[in-house]
This record gives sequence, structure tokens and C-alpha cells, in this order.
Amino acid sequence: MMKSNVGGIDKILRIVVGLALIAWALMGGPVWAWIGVLPLATGLFNFCGLYALLGINTCKTGKN
Repeated sequence: MMKSNVGGIDKILRIVVGLALIAWALMGGPVWAWIGVLPLATGLFNFCGLYALLGINTCKTGKN
């Protein structure tokens, strides 16, 4: 099971930035704007693979 490592303001920023990039892509923005799916997913699932590799945890509880 993946341990939560994204929380607080980090989670909110990831969701907002992800949604903004996806909206931009949908409105005719550049193809690379679809990268917004990544921050959106990491914000919604509370897990970031890169954070896990680097040992970073912004989640206060660190729950599963």
C-alpha cells in the first residue's frame, strides 16, 4: 500500500494547478498542458512517487 506523502497546502496547490492546466488544454492550449493530469492525480491520491524517492512528506499524519 502507498503511504500518503502529500498533504495540506501542497495538496490544494496540486489540484488547482492540475485543473488549471487541463482547462487550458481543453480551451485550445498547447498539448503539453495535459501534464496537468499528473499534479491533479497526485493531489487527489495524496501520493507522489518523486516525493517517495526523495523521502519528502508534506502530509502531517503520514497515514496509509
